[in-house]
Amino acid sequence: MAVAVGGLVSLPGWASSWNRAGIPSGQSFLAPNADALLAEVVEVIIPTTDTPGAKALGVHTFIQKIVTDCMEPSAQESLTKGLTAVEALAQKTYSKSFASLDAAQKTELLKTVSQSTEPDQKGFFSMVKGMTIQGYMTSEYVMNNITHYEFVPGRYHGCVPVVAKNSTSKNQQNK
Repeated sequence: MAVAVGGLVSLPGWASSWNRAGIPSGQSFLAPNADALLAEVVEVIIPTTDTPGAKALGVHTFIQKIVTDCMEPSAQESLTKGLTAVEALAQKTYSKSFASLDAAQKTELLKTVSQSTEPDQKGFFSMVKGMTIQGYMTSEYVMNNITHYEFVPGRYHGCVPVVAKNSTSKNQQNK
């Protein structure tokens, strides 16, 4: 019962938006080069257009935090192995690192990973894509500037003057 009450109390905090400053900068489980690779992968999934892309909003940091704090250690391993596989496939296919590929090559490479017959690669891409969309859509920027999310619908404006429209004309008509 206490766990249920605790979950309900913390729910408003999880339902609100997040920003990069709100994620504590602790020790990442990914090496710096893997972190940069994850940033490139999320940017391919949601690129910068007239709005910031996933990389600019720090979605890769959000993904690492969720995988570290909320998922089993096997998810960390899956993320690490998936990023290694993406980099290896880029080297094998284009003889370049994933980060140095152009946008079309990156997209084609991730499409190959998503359609792979290997369950690890397909699972990696599904996990990263889902968390990228979740992280992007719940980011502070998107919730404030694109979806105009209101945490509590229907505002209460306490001290608002009430102006009756056509009250004199209605009174005259009733006479």
